[in-house]
Amino acid sequence: QVQLVESGGGLVQAGASLRLSCVASGRSFGGLTMGWFRQAPGGEREFVATIAQNGIYTSYANSVKGRFTISRDNGKNTGYLIMDSLKPEDTAVYYCAARRGGPVQSSQYDYWGQGTQVTVSS
Repeated sequence: QVQLVESGGGLVQAGASLRLSCVASGRSFGGLTMGWFRQAPGGEREFVATIAQNGIYTSYANSVKGRFTISRDNGKNTGYLIMDSLKPEDTAVYYCAARRGGPVQSSQYDYWGQGTQVTVSS
C-alpha cells in the first residue's frame, strides 16, 4: 500500500507561481509512475501531468504545457508540480497519484492523495 500526501496549494493571483509537493510512503517510490490530476468545481477529474519512474519521460495536458513542470526526487520519496503563469481556469483541487505501470494520461492510477486546493484569482 502507498500513502500520498499533497501540500503547497493556496490562493494566488493570476500570473503567480506555486509548487505542489507529494510525499509518498509505504512502498518504494522509485518504482512507481507519478501523476497529477485536477478537478474544478462542477467538473470531472482531468489529467495534468505524469512522470516515469526514472524521471526522464514526462507528459502534459495541452492546457498546462509550457507553464507547468513535473519532477521527482526518488531519494526523498517526493514528487513536485511547479505551476507558473497561473490562470483563473487553473483553479481546482489538485491530486497526486501513483501507479505500478508506465506513464498514462488516463485515471488508471493505483494510489491517490487527498488533494490540495489551488485557487487563482483574476
